Amino acid sequence: MIVMKFGGTSVESAAAIGRVAEIVRARLDRHPVVVVSAMGKTTNKLLAIGSAAVSGRREEALESLTAMRAFHLAEAAGLGVNAEVEAHFHELAELVKGLAVMGELTPRATDAISSYGERISSVIVAAYFRHAGIPAVHVDSRSVIVTDGRHMQAVPLFPESNAKLEAVIPPLARKQVVVMGGFIGATEEGVTTTLGRGGSDYTASIVGAGIGAEEIQIWTDVDGMLTADPTILPGGYRVETCSFAEAAELAYFGAKVLHPATVLPAIEKNIPVRILNSRRPEVEGTLIVAEAPPSRSPIRSIACKKNITLVNIVSTRMLMAHGFLRRIFEIFDRFETPVDMLATSEVSVSLTVDNTRALGAIRDEIQEFAEVSIEDHHAIVCLVGENIRKIPGTVARVFTALKDINVRMVSQGASLLNISLVVAASDLHRAVESLHREFFDA
Repeated sequence: MIVMKFGGTSVESAAAIGRVAEIVRARLDRHPVVVVSAMGKTTNKLLAIGSAAVSGRREEALESLTAMRAFHLAEAAGLGVNAEVEAHFHELAELVKGLAVMGELTPRATDAISSYGERISSVIVAAYFRHAGIPAVHVDSRSVIVTDGRHMQAVPLFPESNAKLEAVIPPLARKQVVVMGGFIGATEEGVTTTLGRGGSDYTASIVGAGIGAEEIQIWTDVDGMLTADPTILPGGYRVETCSFAEAAELAYFGAKVLHPATVLPAIEKNIPVRILNSRRPEVEGTLIVAEAPPSRSPIRSIACKKNITLVNIVSTRMLMAHGFLRRIFEIFDRFETPVDMLATSEVSVSLTVDNTRALGAIRDEIQEFAEVSIEDHHAIVCLVGENIRKIPGTVARVFTALKDINVRMVSQGASLLNISLVVAASDLHRAVESLHREFFDA
């Protein structure tokens, strides 16, 4: 069995779902389990509808919902699922009216409304498969993926989920294609939860680990992982193979082709993950395995994280004093603000964050014992590769390539396979271009 996950752009329309059906048909002998995202930007629209409803704009919310319903019914026309789609939208309309009365979009309500994108798309995709002559059955992910009750970022309960997945999915998949919605689960009490944005990749990995799949395929709209972020530097090369460790590092530092948590269940079960392009299925994509063959370059790929804020903390009073770092990070922890990079000296700390929601309050508390300056409009450039630790002179090549760019912060050593740099946002393109030329075009 294989697990095939298709993202929103791969199922955004009837024509796109038609392409998916042919991709799946070509792999029927591998007993595919298909996990789908919501169609196009449906989840964003659902959240906008919920926000409008609780903000007193009830009619606006219902009008948007009517337009969404018309779109989904048009794409489902002729597949024999209109009644099922109608039922979902009837539930949605009642939920939106309830939100308008309640006047608050709680985390539980957010999960409830945002779950409908995948619930509806998976029903439509399963129906299209049957319409196209592919035996298919729909399984509601909430019946097999059990999570805790942390809404909007639920954590799977793996023993319970694995038991349900193993009992339900393989018997069905031996005879027909199983179609499931990504991103969603339910508590042991049956309350709908979501795994966080981008969680459909995570769903595919959870399902793959739970059923012992031979491979997990993530079908998207690019040819696989590239040697540079295509939104920063078009024209990068496809990475044929990389390790789980490299993929996780790249995902965390901005490689949007893969959700950062995706590889974790796959790592535990040593299941290969392959990134593929649903618009170019003939391309072999990128294979992610436990141990990848060494690359010619010390760098496997360059990832970027935009909208980074640099926080500088200085206190001469803390010279030689223990507990300085503990005091700082207790504050960040209390405000649930993660830190990406860190550099320290005897009396100063520089760090980066990409979530500035609580930064004002954090600064106020730290200023009780240190001086704080905050600098916006920065970016992290992260060079990832397991050969970094093996090939001498790599860091020298990095700084030679960036000799005309002001590097604000450097981190190496915390991870054996990445070199991370902070540059001004205005220098990001030039920095990536210079580094790519040094390591991939030489």
